[in-house]
Amino acid sequence: MPAAFGKEPDVIILDFHLDGIDKNAMNGIATLDKIKAIDSDIPVIMLSSQDKIEVAIECMHHRAFDYVVKSETAFLRLQKIITAIFSYQKMEKELNWYMERM
Repeated sequence: MPAAFGKEPDVIILDFHLDGIDKNAMNGIATLDKIKAIDSDIPVIMLSSQDKIEVAIECMHHRAFDYVVKSETAFLRLQKIITAIFSYQKMEKELNWYMERM
C-alpha cells in the first residue's frame, strides 16, 4: 500500500460514515473495500456511532478486523483491540521465524 511516509500503516481506524462533511466522499465500507483490495493484511477497525448489529455484521463481511461503537468506553476498547493486533502480529512473526528454520 503506498503510504505518505513510505511505510505501510500497522492499523487503520476508519469511520463508517465518511460522507458527513463532503456528500461526494466515499463511504466507510467503500474505503474499507479499497484498502483491502490494495493490502488485505492491514487490520482495519471500523468506528461508528451506530449501535446496530446489522452495521457491525456488514463491516465484518467486508473484512474489518473489528467494529467499535463511539461511546465513553470506545477509547479503551480501541486500546485493547490494537494491543491484541500487535500481539497477534508478534506471534505470527515468531511462528514464521520458527517455520523458516524447520
